[in-house]
Amino acid sequence: MDYQQKEELLRVSIREFSDFPSPGILFSNHYTPAKSPLPQLNHLHPQLNHPCTPPAKSPCTPPQLNHFTTFRQITHTIPQLNPPPTESIDSRGFLFGPALAQRFGIGFIMIRKKGKLPGPTESVSYTLEYGKAELEVQKDAVHPGQKVVIIDDLLATGGTLSAACELIKRRQAEILDCLVLIELLSLHGADKLKPYRTHSLLKYD
Repeated sequence: MDYQQKEELLRVSIREFSDFPSPGILFSNHYTPAKSPLPQLNHLHPQLNHPCTPPAKSPCTPPQLNHFTTFRQITHTIPQLNPPPTESIDSRGFLFGPALAQRFGIGFIMIRKKGKLPGPTESVSYTLEYGKAELEVQKDAVHPGQKVVIIDDLLATGGTLSAACELIKRRQAEILDCLVLIELLSLHGADKLKPYRTHSLLKYD
């Protein structure tokens, strides 16, 4: 099965529900392709290499993997990803981040909704399609100068990803890319994330 066939298989497996979680919202449900762990693990990009394997320069610190990505096709969008630290967003981003972290034996950092993390946290409020919310990350989870990739399931208005980027920026880390499974082009969320690069596997008008 080639790349285009796999992409189409993933696309047709995603179901949409109108007026959820509130009237006027079209909810894209990707839980169906996520039900089986085998497609997640088998579709990870086989060419990604841990940066601490030869011929990596020494000393080498393993990256922290945060947030969202599992499917091999998503990682195809970034050439020579080595993989840098990544951040995952509560909660559907957690479907993807841990699988990638396990695949490469690297860390996984969670960006969570307010009140879910112990200890000192950095927080930011944001607006989404159906209300307001607040995200947090533990202050000692992300370090100044650390390079990260942020991964989530869906890019709509860009509110959630923009808030995640703001959290990482406040921790003085460097955001390399934002990766999503689904992008709703009509809502122009990618514009809100500039100057950060955004990569999506499935695009919908």
